[in-house]
Amino acid sequence: MSHPILSEFDIVFAGGGTTACVVAGRLAAHDPSLRILILEAGQHTLNKPIHVQPYQFPFNQAPTSTTVTFNIGNPSPRLNGRAPIVPCGRCVGGGSCVNFMVYTRAPASDYDDWGANGWESENLIPLMKKLETYEVQPDRPTHGYDGPIKVSSGGCKIGISNEFIQVGTTYHKRQYADDTDDLETCNTYSAIANFWLMYKRYIDGTTGRRSDAAHHYVYNQAHNKNLQVWDGRRVKCIIFEDKRAVGVEFTNDPVSCPDVDQSLSIVRASKLVVVSAGTFGSPTILERSGIGAEAVLKRCGIEQLVNLPGVGENYRDHDTVFVPYLAADEAVTMDALWRGEGILQESLAQWNRGGKSLIAQNGLGSKIKWRPDDEELKAMDPAFQPRWKEFFKGRPDKTVAIFAVLAGYVPPLSDILPPRNYMTAGYYTLYPVSVGSVHINVTENGEEGMDFTTGFLDDPSDIIPLDFGYKKTREILRRMASYRGEVTTGHPDFPEGSAAACREASGPVDLNAPDIVYTAEDDEAIILTFHLHCHGKILNRTSMQTSWHSLGTCAMKPEADQGVVDARLNVYGVSNLKVADMSISPLNVGTNTYSTALLIGERAAMIIAEDLGI
Repeated sequence: MSHPILSEFDIVFAGGGTTACVVAGRLAAHDPSLRILILEAGQHTLNKPIHVQPYQFPFNQAPTSTTVTFNIGNPSPRLNGRAPIVPCGRCVGGGSCVNFMVYTRAPASDYDDWGANGWESENLIPLMKKLETYEVQPDRPTHGYDGPIKVSSGGCKIGISNEFIQVGTTYHKRQYADDTDDLETCNTYSAIANFWLMYKRYIDGTTGRRSDAAHHYVYNQAHNKNLQVWDGRRVKCIIFEDKRAVGVEFTNDPVSCPDVDQSLSIVRASKLVVVSAGTFGSPTILERSGIGAEAVLKRCGIEQLVNLPGVGENYRDHDTVFVPYLAADEAVTMDALWRGEGILQESLAQWNRGGKSLIAQNGLGSKIKWRPDDEELKAMDPAFQPRWKEFFKGRPDKTVAIFAVLAGYVPPLSDILPPRNYMTAGYYTLYPVSVGSVHINVTENGEEGMDFTTGFLDDPSDIIPLDFGYKKTREILRRMASYRGEVTTGHPDFPEGSAAACREASGPVDLNAPDIVYTAEDDEAIILTFHLHCHGKILNRTSMQTSWHSLGTCAMKPEADQGVVDARLNVYGVSNLKVADMSISPLNVGTNTYSTALLIGERAAMIIAEDLGI
């Protein structure tokens, strides 16, 4: 999409991630005469295999990757001094082009909890339907069947996913449901959050390609010369005239364009500037523009334009743990594909012919949206009880954690292990209490940096579901037919002689075998797993980490409550400036956040169209 450079547009987007693509694409389709510019620091994703072939998703997380930014948090005493690393998308399409492609949707009540006019679930459900083509089952009342984003079961089935369901519905005694992402069902009085089901994926069931925002909202409008995307452009700040946003200042990005002049350029916006650089980029652009807390701006030598102390606050994420297991030689996993073995070429040929094979897979085939029953609550640390009673007990649609199994062990984590088959238990909590922040900072040598506090595990109640998640998923996996033991370096270092000791096995335990009995010392080893940074072991990568679901740092709340934008996405204290991305979410959402980022984009496009009278 190479076009002549213009000096002025109607709308300029500072950031080209998921939400920006949705908003820009919808507006351009609605009024092709609108001159729209997206400025994105990362590079184009158009038809690049690493972005369109689903199996390649782990390679975006490689240490040398330039398709994501690795945001390094401040060392945390709760993590035993470890500095957590939180990646985010850094390319046209953002997270939608690099994520795991997991399809989940938050309960409708999550959006009602926001308390923002126009963002109630009754107003958002039509937009959820509008954005998707749900290829899994017909005639579901809250799913859409004619939208740009395709949802399917992927290119082929994986037996390990069925094993997870089989054990879950027998040993774990939970029912099976076809769809726990049906918003209507989730909002009734039932334990639907405790149903097992097969994962759906953001993969086109016909082509086998990733279904992302860049290809389905922007690249498909290449004929529209008024919709432009400039990649490799990093936005520094917003330009104001009398507190009215009139443009942005940007430079060539040093990562995407390392050998190009880094001098600043300006592009003007006659109608609107939309900051859409994500949970990390949006608050820092505002702060560099003089919008934020006085103390933050003063220490960076920035003149304050608007005193808005909520900028960069309210950072939230989901807490995740991945734990590796050995799988049977005959099991179908993603491992050989990820290692580039002979099966890769055969699978690629099949995918090119008809969109099938493991190329159109992410390895995540089944899950449970888990809420503890009475017996499980008694087994959990009593310190979780206040959180349970205050938030979860009377709200049966709120999931404590998602338990899932991955058929394989993703690189680069698996690179130091022997080449064989693996499977991974993954579990992540959806409503942790802990909150962090994201701000600009100036380093000792005068360069700009980031003051990023994740807040991970600051609230003691957050670690308890992770502790229980390890025990419960281990019991499930060791009963699965493909189980062949634990990858010991990816598990807690249990005391010698412990019944919980990890080892290789010849097969699964009996379905009715007793659960492992953990001693106080065993429990301490599990807790330490989430804190320690053990050099030379996988443990430092499988301990508690981000879910790549960062949100909240430009919260849509009242200004007096540390809000940054109002319900129309207007930044407080200025005009012609909006924020539209996951940073506006005032509270956590019980879902993989791609679905919410798309939804925010659809709602933002509607708001902007109304404001412009188009």
